[in-house]
Amino acid sequence: MNNSPVLRLNAADDVVIARQELPAGSWLEAEGLETRDPIPAGHKIALRDITAGSVVKRYGQIIGFATRDIRQGEHIHVHNLGMGNFERDYAWGVDSRPPERDANQDTFMGIRRADGRVATRNFIGVLSSVNCSATVVRAVEDHFRSRGLSDFPNVDGIVALPQSFGCAFGSDSEMMTVMRRTIAGYATHVNFAGIVIVGLGCESFQIKDMMNAHKLHEGAMFHTLTIQESGGTRNAIEKGISLILDMLPEANRVKREPVPVSEIILALECGGSDSYSGISANPALGYAVDRLVRQGGTAILSETSEVYGAEHLLTRRAISREVGEKLIRRIEWWEDYCERTGSEMNNNPSAGNKAGGLTTVLEKSLGGIAKAGTTSLVEVYEYAEPVNAKGVVFMDTPGYDPMAVTGQIAGGANLVCFTTGRGSAFGSKPTPCLKIATNNTLWRRQQDDMDVNCGTIVEGEETIEQAGERIYQRLIETASGVRTRSEELGYGSQEFVPWIMNAIM
Repeated sequence: MNNSPVLRLNAADDVVIARQELPAGSWLEAEGLETRDPIPAGHKIALRDITAGSVVKRYGQIIGFATRDIRQGEHIHVHNLGMGNFERDYAWGVDSRPPERDANQDTFMGIRRADGRVATRNFIGVLSSVNCSATVVRAVEDHFRSRGLSDFPNVDGIVALPQSFGCAFGSDSEMMTVMRRTIAGYATHVNFAGIVIVGLGCESFQIKDMMNAHKLHEGAMFHTLTIQESGGTRNAIEKGISLILDMLPEANRVKREPVPVSEIILALECGGSDSYSGISANPALGYAVDRLVRQGGTAILSETSEVYGAEHLLTRRAISREVGEKLIRRIEWWEDYCERTGSEMNNNPSAGNKAGGLTTVLEKSLGGIAKAGTTSLVEVYEYAEPVNAKGVVFMDTPGYDPMAVTGQIAGGANLVCFTTGRGSAFGSKPTPCLKIATNNTLWRRQQDDMDVNCGTIVEGEETIEQAGERIYQRLIETASGVRTRSEELGYGSQEFVPWIMNAIM
């Protein structure tokens, strides 16, 4: 067990990280320095004197610039560290290596659909195309929740996905394209055995236009309706219930069978991050991702605003310059977006991130990309695009967790891993979400919300590899049907949040 009160992550670093709260005057034997300030747990301590304007490194990478002179032993945080411009060496593909394939193929108990895709859950979905139909889809779900599905034991539930938008934006806008792509991704998601899409009838988002754009057709397990054509709210609810009753017998005719782990499409997410995220949970998840990729599976990294400043580490892993340049074009889109809207990328980290020890978006990004392991970046996708590549891919999404995961699920993710240091309350439907704690304090405080604890790494009780193997095994168990904490608590319907990127008129 590591008894040092601090962690040093890289020999080139200018800081160490406090493993516990340290009072001013604490002597750090291994570093040969005394703390000049009280240091909260997870926060940074200067290893040397740093002059104003100089770079400050963590993970061996730049996390910001000193905004004033900093003395050895001082607390480094928002009061003396800020953003600045620096050149990134994209070095296209220099670290790209084809992954070694495992000799043995791992399996999980999945549900093989008629089209060959593999599901991890077996739901019937009720999607709203607009805020006006949200009440109807919730009422349909409530009907089946109150009565249960005891006659259909192979159906995991009826899932309502209400939304707050769907109107007041242009039919030819970028936002409409993204909304259609998102709804189509959910309507055809492998974890849905059947679907009912409910609209009002007069909204900007017309269900038939989405169906035409994505070549979708109604059938025995795919239905649409509108409140206006159904004769009002009560009739729409009754029609939705009737359609699901007709679909339930067919949805129940499934069985789980051994399928290769290569069928897992894993969405990677972190929220409520703290300074330990990049030390424990994220690199442990990265180890599990490397294991998944060696099995032929797929992992989706996202949150473009939260890889900002670390994107050069991803371009180095790109399988081609073309893939690396796709990522940089998305970064440039965000820079332009911030300029147009009077925002800045360093609006992130959040207040909670900062309380947990993260100071700049550069620092957050460097810890965040650790979730993606070490293998090559094989493709870059726009929001909610269907993911069909094998290996680590990137999807352009906001950093806002519900919007990011909504895009990943629309892209086909059938499993989600979500790391958190502050205790984010989150779950997703129809895709199960594993929550991973970065520190023991969070684990003890919110065990009902957490599936895996990686605080053991911070305490020196377990290696990254050992914790990562535990995560990998939990992925297989969850994909096989074992319920997650967020599923037990009922999270997922309210977390369906398509990306609203344009003006609402």
